[in-house]
Amino acid sequence: MLKCHQATRLMSEAQERSLTAGEKLSLRLHTLICAACHNFQQQLPVLRRLSRSYARRK
Repeated sequence: MLKCHQATRLMSEAQERSLTAGEKLSLRLHTLICAACHNFQQQLPVLRRLSRSYARRK
């Protein structure tokens, strides 16, 4: 079972590469039982868009 820091790392990596089937399954199982990681996963695309928008302004 993944720990939260491992799950959030995988979520971040998923923004840059395709996860393996095992990684996807582990992440899915973790987010089903961990509300904090589930919320982070939902917020990650918004954070990415905001970061890119901010970087373009600089």
